[in-house]
Amino acid sequence: MIAAPASTAAALPAPLAASLDAAAQSSFKEAAAPGAIVGVRTPEGLWTSSYGFADPTTNAAMSTDMHLRIGSVTKTFTGTLILQLAEEGKLSLNDTIDKYYPGIPNGNTITLRMLANMTSGIASYYTQAFLDVYFAHPETIFTPDQLVAYGVSASPIFSPGEKFNYSNTNTVLLGKVIEKVTGQPVADVLQQRILAPLGLAGTSWPGDSPAIPAPHPQGYTLQGSSTPEDPTNATNWSPSFGWTAGAMISTVQDLLVYGRALGTGQGLLSPATQAERLQSFPEPAGYGFGFACVGGWVGHTGELPGFNATLYYDTTSDTSVVVLVNSDIASGSCTESPTLIDNPADLPCSSPATRIFVGLSTALGHPFVPNPGR
Repeated sequence: MIAAPASTAAALPAPLAASLDAAAQSSFKEAAAPGAIVGVRTPEGLWTSSYGFADPTTNAAMSTDMHLRIGSVTKTFTGTLILQLAEEGKLSLNDTIDKYYPGIPNGNTITLRMLANMTSGIASYYTQAFLDVYFAHPETIFTPDQLVAYGVSASPIFSPGEKFNYSNTNTVLLGKVIEKVTGQPVADVLQQRILAPLGLAGTSWPGDSPAIPAPHPQGYTLQGSSTPEDPTNATNWSPSFGWTAGAMISTVQDLLVYGRALGTGQGLLSPATQAERLQSFPEPAGYGFGFACVGGWVGHTGELPGFNATLYYDTTSDTSVVVLVNSDIASGSCTESPTLIDNPADLPCSSPATRIFVGLSTALGHPFVPNPGR
C-alpha cells in the first residue's frame, strides 16, 4: 500500500481560509468546550487552526499539534481492517460471529456485515451494571471479553438484520475477529496495515494506559457525578472500555490524511472494495461499513469522556474536515444530555465538535445536517 497523497500541500487561498476561520470562531463560541482544533483539506490547499484553551485552569492555549482521544472515529479503523482481511480472503463479510466468538445470542445468524452496519441486535455494553462500575471507578481497566459480556447480558434486542441500533459491542466483536484471524494484537495490526502505510505517526492505540502523548489538552465532561457548575477533568480516565469501538488517539494533521484515505480508499482498499463500502449505507439509518453517510459527507463522530471529534470527507469535492475538542459536553436545547449553566438553550442540541463542523461545512458551501441531538 502507498500513502494517500495530499490534495495539495499549498495553503488554502486567503479568502477561503478567512471564511473558515470566521465560521470556526462563531460556532466555537456556541460550543461547550474550552478549546478546539480544526482542519480542512481541499484540492485548493490545507488549513488548520486552534481556538481557546488546552487547560482552562492555567489558560494554556490549544495548539494544532496536540493529541486528543478520538472516540468512535476508531470504528472507521476497525471497519477498514475487516474489509482488508475480507479482500485477502482471510474472512467473509457473510461469516457469522459464532465462527469466531462463542456465546453470542443468535450468533449463528449474525454476520460480520451486520456487526459493522449495526443491525445485529446485540445490545451496547453501556448497561447500568457497566456504568455503575465505570463512573464509580473511571480508572477501571475493562477487557474486551468483559465488555462483550455486558452487551450479551442485555441481548438480543431484536432479530438479526431487523433494524438499526448503534452498539459498541458490535465493533468490539469485530476487534476480536481481527485478532483471531491475524493471530496478532489489534494494536500491531493497526500499525502494520493503516498507521505505518499512511504515515500516521501521531496516531496511537493506548491499550490499557490512560496516558495521552504530549502535547495534549485537558478534557472535561459532565458524565458521572459532575455538575453543570463543576465539570470533571476526565483526561486520565481509562480508555480501555472503548477498545476497537473508541480507544484511539490522534492529531488533526493525521486525521486529514486518514480522512481522505477513508473517503477514497486510496492506500487502504481496492477500488472495488471501496465502491462496496460507499454503497453499504442502508436507509434510513445511513450507517454502512464502519462509518456514516450524511448528504454526501462520509465519516464518523467520536466521543470519550472529556473529548469529542468529527472526521468527515466530502465525496462531492474531495474535501476532508476534522474537528477535535477537549469536551464532550453538549449545548443547546438538550432534553437528555447535561449542559453547562451558561448553556445557549435557544440553539439546537449538539455536541461541541459537531457544532463547529456544521459551521465549517456551511462555509465550504456544502452544509452538513446532523441528526437532532438529545
